[in-house]
Amino acid sequence: MEHFRIENLSFSYPTSEKKSLDKASLKIGKGEYLVLCGKSGSGKTTLLRHLKTVLTPHGKGSGEIYFNGIALQEVDNREQAAKIGYVMQNPDDQIVTDKVWHELAFGLESLGCDQKTMRSRVAEMACYFGIQDWFHRDVAVLSGGQKQLLNLASIMAMQPEVLILDEPTSQLDPIAASDFLNTVRKINTELGTTVIITEHRLEDIFPYADRAVVMDSGKIIADDTPRNIGKLLFEQNNHMFTAMPTPVRVFYGTNGSGDCPLTVREGRAWLNKEFETEPEIKEIPCKIIGDDIENPALSLKELWFRYEKDTPDILRGVSLEVPSGSISAIVGGNGAGKSTTLKAVCGICKPYRGKIKIFGKPVNKFRSGELFGNCISMLPQDPKSLFVKNKVIDELSEMAKDKNRINEIAEMCQITDLMNNHPYDLSGGEQQRVALAKVLLTEPKILLLDEPTKGMDSFFKETFATILNKLKNQGITVLMVSHDVEFCAKYADRVSMFFDGQVLTTDTPQKFFGGNSFYTTAANRMSRHIFKNAVTAENVVELYRKNKGGAR
Repeated sequence: MEHFRIENLSFSYPTSEKKSLDKASLKIGKGEYLVLCGKSGSGKTTLLRHLKTVLTPHGKGSGEIYFNGIALQEVDNREQAAKIGYVMQNPDDQIVTDKVWHELAFGLESLGCDQKTMRSRVAEMACYFGIQDWFHRDVAVLSGGQKQLLNLASIMAMQPEVLILDEPTSQLDPIAASDFLNTVRKINTELGTTVIITEHRLEDIFPYADRAVVMDSGKIIADDTPRNIGKLLFEQNNHMFTAMPTPVRVFYGTNGSGDCPLTVREGRAWLNKEFETEPEIKEIPCKIIGDDIENPALSLKELWFRYEKDTPDILRGVSLEVPSGSISAIVGGNGAGKSTTLKAVCGICKPYRGKIKIFGKPVNKFRSGELFGNCISMLPQDPKSLFVKNKVIDELSEMAKDKNRINEIAEMCQITDLMNNHPYDLSGGEQQRVALAKVLLTEPKILLLDEPTKGMDSFFKETFATILNKLKNQGITVLMVSHDVEFCAKYADRVSMFFDGQVLTTDTPQKFFGGNSFYTTAANRMSRHIFKNAVTAENVVELYRKNKGGAR
């Protein structure tokens, strides 16, 4: 029995001539775990929002959607609310109450549940999701990961038949993301809930999905098992292959034979067969970085900060030096204080103790407006906070008058075909690219990036890395806060670990991720028993080829 049947669904937004969905047809069975993947702007979110009428975007559409065999528009809102759960990308967009317990009960209240049923379900969900310890807390004090878990628990309290998740881990650190996705998997396997998820982080979900559906330009271009999808994309030389889990990319990158591994465990077993004796070359050479940096672009010394007088300190003696013309990354758990550190550099948050120097000059010595006049720019975690106009072109024109410069940056960020769109009609990844373009037009000497790859597809991440390296070669300093350990491992010059309100350690990506057991990359977890400091798929492929004398 099908839960959803989508027939020839087409849709275009009011300000766009391009179709966001183009005759998409899909069947989703009951109890199925389906992964929807594709580049940013391929139509994934638009398709998901059509599966619940209250979320369907405004625009011109055609085609049919059936839920349990009934046309979706004929299913009343109450039944849809009870049976179709939807977890959005940004948890703050979905939370509506001030207390955790009230958020858990809100959906049930809206459905008119009696008090006895409500209390039972709320207690059950609090225990199932392990959130009973913060049951009475204010929602405002929760971290991003806790808020997203609360969203999921609130929806599951209504016992939906279908759970739709739109990039739910984009704002979570790697450990929290893995825990969240494992919980979603448990919901599917233990409760039989149908799961439809779109996610750029495929490592944790691809191996456990029943089917993977690939979208491109509003069309469904592939629909098969995850293992077959990897093979299909490789054979077609499709750009979406770069989004495949690390074991898949390593296997095909080395011209592997036999069954392609999907999980880290399968990848480890495959490498064991390939290297039954210890390899001759087993380490990626990596440079050593010194503690002393000459003329740092940015210097933070003993920063202490709290948001309110009687609350705990968020920053507890943060000290960090960032070399000029480098790409430096700060990683760490949700709520550790990483974003607050960037805000402190910008002056949004003012530490009550400590010193901040920019190019050797104390930040409080900069005249009003001087700091942001071609000196520092920041890309915030929520790109929508930068949007004030009705068209992308107007957003960019606000930052610069030179049309050639605007066109150059728009082309660099791959948004030339979005110039007449409303920023709020764009996908999360497209919004991130427009916000990046807007920030780059200020021509900063120091670029601060808060979760810059959030919502970005793997294809544009490579372009984004090229942009960052181009800026670095121009002498621009980049400091980014990121949960994307794979991106940091591949492209950062230095990685710093943030924990308990301070920077604990800074090292090269090879040394940093190579020495960690959990806060590391899939490539390192897959190969660390054979290779040393191999933290990217490319590192593993390189060492494989060096030992095997090239691809077979």
